[in-house]
Amino acid sequence: MKTFLISTSIALALMTSAGAYAQAPSGAPAGSTGLCNDGTYYSGATKSGACSGHKGIKDWYATKTTTPMAAPVPVTPASKGAAASSAATAPAAGGGPGMVWANTSTKVYHCQNTKYYGKTKVGSYLSEADAKSKGYHADHGKACT
Repeated sequence: MKTFLISTSIALALMTSAGAYAQAPSGAPAGSTGLCNDGTYYSGATKSGACSGHKGIKDWYATKTTTPMAAPVPVTPASKGAAASSAATAPAAGGGPGMVWANTSTKVYHCQNTKYYGKTKVGSYLSEADAKSKGYHADHGKACT
């Protein structure tokens, strides 16, 4: 197993980046870090891949982190299987009551407390009405409400 060390200066550079950030509007779902050009919200931690399939990023709300790190952080790469299983169990940030997870690659939406809520590779949180109006259909034909 290989272990990598990231120096404090590199880690700090990764944590802070140049550019202005907009403030999330009051109507944005909790945890939203960006607004896509098609009007959906994105809740990922980085801009990489954000709003893919949604015509790109319109506004980015994530704030700059300027907390310095005290020491290098060891990074141990996980095996492929372990990474896939942990990614499959951790839901995306955001969501909550009244929100569904809209899988943008399959046009299927998933209700809160279901297996794939916030867990597919690509998607965003929407109200069920918004998901239906954008052409999404309920997982296995079961509406949330």
